[in-house]
Amino acid sequence: MKNYVIHDLPEYFKQYKKSIKNPKKFWDKIADENFVWYQRWNKVVKYDMENAKIEWFKNAKLNITKNCLDRHLNERGDKTAIIFEPNDPTEEAQHISYRDLHQRVCKMANVLTDLGVSKGDRVCIYLPMIPELAVSVLACAKMGAVHSVIFAGFSDTAVASRVNDCGAKVIICSDGSFRGNKSIDLKVIVDKAIEKTPLVEKVLVVKRTGCKVDFKEGRDFWLDDLFEKASPDFVTKIMDAEDPLFILYTSGSTGKPKGMLHTTAGYMVYTAYTFKNVFDYQENDIYWCTADIGWITGHSYIIYGPLLNGATTVIFEGVPTYPEPDRFWEVIEKHKITQFYTAPTAIRSLAKESADWVEKHDLSSLRVIGSVGEPINDEAWHWYNDHVGKKKCPIVDTWWQTETGGIMISPLPFITPTKPTYATLPMPGIQPVLMDDKRNEITGNQVDGNLCIRFPWPGIARTIWGDHQRYKETYFTAFPGKYFTGDGALRDEVGYYRITGRVDDIIIVSGHNLGTAPIEDSINLHPAVAESAIVGFPHDVKGSALYGFVILKDTGESRDKENLKKEINNVISDTMGPIAKLDKIQFVSALPKTRSGKIMRRILRKIAAGDFSNFGDTSTLLNPEIVDEIRDGKV
Repeated sequence: MKNYVIHDLPEYFKQYKKSIKNPKKFWDKIADENFVWYQRWNKVVKYDMENAKIEWFKNAKLNITKNCLDRHLNERGDKTAIIFEPNDPTEEAQHISYRDLHQRVCKMANVLTDLGVSKGDRVCIYLPMIPELAVSVLACAKMGAVHSVIFAGFSDTAVASRVNDCGAKVIICSDGSFRGNKSIDLKVIVDKAIEKTPLVEKVLVVKRTGCKVDFKEGRDFWLDDLFEKASPDFVTKIMDAEDPLFILYTSGSTGKPKGMLHTTAGYMVYTAYTFKNVFDYQENDIYWCTADIGWITGHSYIIYGPLLNGATTVIFEGVPTYPEPDRFWEVIEKHKITQFYTAPTAIRSLAKESADWVEKHDLSSLRVIGSVGEPINDEAWHWYNDHVGKKKCPIVDTWWQTETGGIMISPLPFITPTKPTYATLPMPGIQPVLMDDKRNEITGNQVDGNLCIRFPWPGIARTIWGDHQRYKETYFTAFPGKYFTGDGALRDEVGYYRITGRVDDIIIVSGHNLGTAPIEDSINLHPAVAESAIVGFPHDVKGSALYGFVILKDTGESRDKENLKKEINNVISDTMGPIAKLDKIQFVSALPKTRSGKIMRRILRKIAAGDFSNFGDTSTLLNPEIVDEIRDGKV
């Protein structure tokens, strides 16, 4: 980034003030001086927060893949764009240059074109963390198709719901995937999903595990066969600033996942800007984000943000503990990683192991370490700082969401004084406000409230695919004129922000946002279940885990309760995937409900956490006696 790279704290405050006073001028300069455009915009931003209508760089023409790859070829053609570190450490890592990546992306774009994909079509990608995942994403963007990556841990039902919602005609998958000492047959899951997806015409299959797969003639194709014949030349499609770039599904507090739609220009500008500043990226750095590309972190900070800056980015197929609990530290030493970005769940998990696993590796290449996915607790922060960062690497504790497209609040390394558990200060251009439940703004410091954003930023999602009304109601009606994040936050005496957690029915488990409603819908599919309620409870490793309160259709006295719990978790796994399974299940005769029928979840959360001290006002409950019954059952 030629301009607005922040070098010290006074400059941060100066740039922040400029960005708030005149956001149009601020983002106009960044966009103009750091990217390649076919046509310049005639309006920086146009917005109507009441109706959730937002446009950035109106009428500009560009292509994001051209900015990620093509423009780097002259200066960085031989530079490594992607390091692929396989699941098995004995398998050789791949170093893919910008020139090689560009050629692979062009070939993939030609393959997809030959399969009938054209500009505006949706392509669902259900791949493990292998290079073809990044290639597929960039190829879709190059040809103007809309990519929708589905995390390769979801069930066939979850895959089918996403494919049907976005109307994808093509799915890209692999025969299988490796994860630690396991292999998973992904093509089998896709085959089951397609039974429920009438629109799918073609399936492109990547060879990874070599497992046997069923092939349907005329529908299924091996990528290798088509790739070999494909031309390495492709004419990049010219896209409008507000053309759809990707749809990424996130859990909703209602049963149906939300397909968040991000468009091209604003997302490009924001991810590139935040990557450069939050990670203090320098030309020869080796950057590693451990997230899965199936989540927004992987989109913004494995693929787009790094490649827009001409960086070397690592794609890691494995898990932190395979074959030993030092895999992360071994990879850092092996590739001389300079920036390391991971989740508090991983940190907590590895902190339970002996510190010797860390100390045996040379981590001196590290300059910046980061945290993403959920608020990091104090103990994990200090362990990370002491053992991984060696008290010399600043921790960038980042807060942002699928909906925001990029990092919103974060320390800037070597600039912002860090404070354990605090995301600290907003990025330039971001205007956070705290609101009370009566929709009044809370001014001053040492206060807490509902976290909202006052002014739109370039990376904000534009809508929910196919349901703009839901987008408006979810994010813009609770506090009119502002974007409501769904998170609570506190602001300390110097203006630092600390995220205190979700205020809606979303639970963050191991960094994954899980809506309670779809899990409850899954549980209720079990023939023995009458009703259920899910809450989160504190977990040493996951941060939060899932606790289910389940009402059976009969008293269940004759049933094997332990077997019933396994059956319920199997239903959840089949419909949503293993990530949504419950850690604890308690069978109850009723749930605490208000007279209007709303479940009082705050009581269930206290019981799940083992806090029986004060349940507050239960006078509005239809059945206040049930609270003691559930509590006694927990004890």
